[in-house]
Amino acid sequence: MTQARFTSRLFALTVLASTALWLGGCGSSVKLDDKASNGPAPIVNAAPSGSSGNSVPSSNVAPVVVAPSDNAGADTSLPRVIYFDFDSNVVKEEFRGTIDGHAKRLMAAKGKKIVIEGHTDERGGSEYNLALGQRRAEAVQKSLTLLGVSPDQIEAVSFGKERPAVQGSTEEAWAKNRRAEIKDR
Repeated sequence: MTQARFTSRLFALTVLASTALWLGGCGSSVKLDDKASNGPAPIVNAAPSGSSGNSVPSSNVAPVVVAPSDNAGADTSLPRVIYFDFDSNVVKEEFRGTIDGHAKRLMAAKGKKIVIEGHTDERGGSEYNLALGQRRAEAVQKSLTLLGVSPDQIEAVSFGKERPAVQGSTEEAWAKNRRAEIKDR
């Protein structure tokens, strides 16, 4: 999905949600300051008779139980970065375990979606690096889909050389910047 398409979808969802909230509020015919006409308003959280008022009042409200998020049960020990050789978009054999782990995680949670961000080092022009970063992200995406992950769960984007992991113009810095990052959506 392109950035422009994502932005337009996000805008449409925001407008839709705002409209729904506004319409929901318009349907009420009772004003907030109106009192019930059939007797006095109930007393809420009143202290029991004879108490000093310092005790915590009991409540008949059930506690809220928060369900675990989609990330509960996700293997947080899995590395999230795949590194590449200079001017290459070939996924190295040493990252097979990382790719396999993410494939298993995504196949176990069919509703889970990820973004793979492709990055390059600072060498080369902006257009070339954007294209190389995209090829790197798509190489990781293809590796995951070949292992059975649905293409609908994965988005591949490129940042080229615009978001370096490490600053510097040394081979060590460049090696850390030639990467694809797997991020949950």
